[in-house]
Amino acid sequence: MFDLIQKMFGKESSGSKEIAKERLRLVLVHDRVNVSPQFMEILKEDMIKVISNYMEINEQEMEVNLTHSNTSVALVANIPVNRMKRGALMQD
Repeated sequence: MFDLIQKMFGKESSGSKEIAKERLRLVLVHDRVNVSPQFMEILKEDMIKVISNYMEINEQEMEVNLTHSNTSVALVANIPVNRMKRGALMQD
């Protein structure tokens, strides 16, 4: 579905190497943290929707991972910001 949206808005799709790399990364995350790759993709898409209200981001370079230790799980996101959107900052 995400690929269809990208094609509709004229974004170029990644090469097969990048697609395979992303799928492998999602499988590894699933194995480490016990969440499905579909869950990670939905989470990433939801983050894009919310953050895009306030800033223009580079979705292709965005990385979202779950890391874990013996006692906790952390969501780690690397989201390149191109610019803040005008009017996004609330004034007192």
